[in-house]
Amino acid sequence: MKTLSLNVFLRVTKGVKPYRSNLFSFHQYRRQDYSTPSAISNKKPYYVTTPIFYVNAAPHIGHLYSLILTDVLKRWQVLLGKKAILCTGTDEHGMKIQRAAHKAGQDVRTFCDQNYKSFEFLAERAEISQDHFIRTSDPDHRFAVQHFWLMLKQRGYIYASKHEGWYAVSDETFYPASAVQLTLDPSTGRKFMASTETGKEVEWTSENNYHFRLSAFKDRLLKFYGDNPEFVVPASRMNEVIQAVTAGLEDLSVSRPIERLSWGIPVPDDDTQTIYVWLDALINYLTKANYPFQIPGQENAAGWPADCHVVGKDIVRFHCIYWPAFLMALDLPLPNQVLTHAHWTLGHEKMAKSTGNVVNPFFALDRFGVDTMRYYLIHDGGIQDDADYENSYIIQRYKKGLQGGLGNLASRLVRGKGWSVQEAVRAAADGEQPAAGSLASLHRKLLMALPEKTSANFTALDSGAALKEIMNVIYATNKYMQIMQPWDLVGKPDTAAEMHSIIYLCAESLRICGILLQPYMPRTMARLLDMLGVASNARRYENTLLGSDFTYGKSLIELGKSTEGVLFPPLRSNN
Repeated sequence: MKTLSLNVFLRVTKGVKPYRSNLFSFHQYRRQDYSTPSAISNKKPYYVTTPIFYVNAAPHIGHLYSLILTDVLKRWQVLLGKKAILCTGTDEHGMKIQRAAHKAGQDVRTFCDQNYKSFEFLAERAEISQDHFIRTSDPDHRFAVQHFWLMLKQRGYIYASKHEGWYAVSDETFYPASAVQLTLDPSTGRKFMASTETGKEVEWTSENNYHFRLSAFKDRLLKFYGDNPEFVVPASRMNEVIQAVTAGLEDLSVSRPIERLSWGIPVPDDDTQTIYVWLDALINYLTKANYPFQIPGQENAAGWPADCHVVGKDIVRFHCIYWPAFLMALDLPLPNQVLTHAHWTLGHEKMAKSTGNVVNPFFALDRFGVDTMRYYLIHDGGIQDDADYENSYIIQRYKKGLQGGLGNLASRLVRGKGWSVQEAVRAAADGEQPAAGSLASLHRKLLMALPEKTSANFTALDSGAALKEIMNVIYATNKYMQIMQPWDLVGKPDTAAEMHSIIYLCAESLRICGILLQPYMPRTMARLLDMLGVASNARRYENTLLGSDFTYGKSLIELGKSTEGVLFPPLRSNN
């Protein structure tokens, strides 16, 4: 294969103002963490990504949902004892951003520099454990995209041609005539052409640009889907992808004339064209995996191929058809899975920035707290079907699951009058007989099965189902404690062993569930495990075996009295 000269990149980046440097060099853009072979582990870390978010408007609750879904997956891997990498960021190129900046009366670079911060702050505010926050306007990403483009062109997958069709600026994609229709805006009476898929307005364009030979990948894609039937989750969307590819693929327009789209990454060897925003955006997942600077023999050290892309159902086509085809064209490894989640509605109507029918995630986090929102969004959020957002639902989940379930159990145990969790744990360690009776036996079986059930749900990328499994054990433990009534055994020498066995089984339930709930509510579960006295090095998945820890029981923190220091205090407002 012909080797591309670095001079190509030096030439195409000359005089470009939006970037911090106009010169690209191999050494300048190698990531510091991976600059030498000795700094890299041969073992591939788990690599999970969020979609990157358009900066044309403020974040909404759907962005927060994507972030938390992804973060829970990453934290689960960490709980398993694995190294994991999470990448998120902002998509800052394209006509949508260009027009939004113009409408705001700002220079596009200034507009992006200002607006990306709210997404970065949202990730910080929601305690997302990201390792990378990428901006598609970053120089290292620009380099990766232009390198990728030149490799596609060198292999013959890019060609120049005239393109005519309907383009949706809001979706940043072309639609065939069969996918658009005449639409009436009932509020204004205005008629316009719109996408039948998204309802967004389209405009007719005719232009000379570059195309990618997507049609050449139909058979390879179908074989890949057949060999990897769980590539797209859930299965219903996998079927939709297969149907779309089976129906046939047209070559894809992958650039726009610079007079129409000036804000983006220039085509390396044609300064009259700007690279299509979706080709640009998708490559972000590679950029933060050190593409194209992986060290031979250690290409996986920064995470690629991705273990999971988390995306909304509206961008399935780009991630599950276009992206695999782009990667196939360069013989690069494909991501293992794409988790495609459903949307949130408000008042059972689609949330949309354009109509203002959105939920401000910062207000929600400030009102209900970070871990409450993390819990609610995973518990109620949809993978297959859309979920309706409602403050009253959050309050219900808080009162039943968090305050009345988890918080109540914790308070009962660690603040119980007349017993000591530490003494109960010591009694179990000394071989005292476990709680007797069929109810206790059933509860032990429930606890023994919980870790594997939780793990199986995470393997299926269903963190919501895993959460419900854990919470069912919490509810069952409260019920068990209520039936056994250990408080009636306090102060009776002949029933001390029975009381210890009941308290120990309940404490084990809380310990095991607390460990498994860490990916969902990291800060609150850290406090819960501190209250139980669980050592910091005994909080991994391997520690969730019933009876595997006899060292806890003495709180590591002040417990406080009344509502002071409780896990989930009463809400300030029930409205």
